[in-house]
Amino acid sequence: MKIAKTNEALATLLQDAKAANHSIGFVPTMGALHAGHIALIEQSKRENQITVCSIFVNPTQFNDAADLAKYPRTEEVDAQKLEKVDCDILYLPTVDEVYPSDWQSPDFDLGHFDSIMEGKMRPGHFKGMAQVVYRLLYLVRPNKLYMGQKDLQQFTIIKHLIPQFNLGFELICAPIVREADGLAMSSRNVRLSEDERAIAPLIYKTLTTANPANFKSPSTYRDFAITQLEHAYMKVEYVEVVDRNSLLPVNNWTESQEKAICVAVQLGPIRLIDNIFID
Repeated sequence: MKIAKTNEALATLLQDAKAANHSIGFVPTMGALHAGHIALIEQSKRENQITVCSIFVNPTQFNDAADLAKYPRTEEVDAQKLEKVDCDILYLPTVDEVYPSDWQSPDFDLGHFDSIMEGKMRPGHFKGMAQVVYRLLYLVRPNKLYMGQKDLQQFTIIKHLIPQFNLGFELICAPIVREADGLAMSSRNVRLSEDERAIAPLIYKTLTTANPANFKSPSTYRDFAITQLEHAYMKVEYVEVVDRNSLLPVNNWTESQEKAICVAVQLGPIRLIDNIFID
């Protein structure tokens, strides 16, 4: 695996692949890699001749400076994990490489996506996310961009922005990778206490109970889910049954053919999100 810490070094590593018209897959991350990230790398490896992974803790998508400061930085361990799965290129830039002083971000239209669910709870987060994804896509110029289903709203926003990006890539959503007990893998999981970790799988268990046979309407399910999670000492930020494309709430089970149930909770000091797809 080759490591590039500057834009110039990245361009040099990619120039032969581009000249040979090789397919390039790209997995952007903020590090603290777990099996979910590795699954994205492995999928890219299967589907492309070159796979690039970036590790960059993007300051513009944190609306809490303390959260940015606490974000785990494990570059050496992450590099070893990527080496084991034969990632071709690791892009490890500084803030100045990603955001040089003479660079200005386009003004992306996020529509309603910026004001619902995660957008409502984390003001400004998605503008920062769109900014860094655009910038990284410009630098890598991949054929395929891989993102995980766990960050469904992030994926849907990028899908919405593809015409505005105008960078000619294919967007791919990879399924959530879970622990044996169902908890969605996240870099935040290691910060859970032993008691909190024992409670956390209830999130997925609650999600999997949702279907028309059990609940007459999405709102009936939503009320049940909130009660279940709150009884387990979780602070529920939202539970929403939404259309997977618009992410807007559905009022009945037949209103949309492609639905998702999205949840965000605070468990102790740790914020966890999850979702499942239902048809």
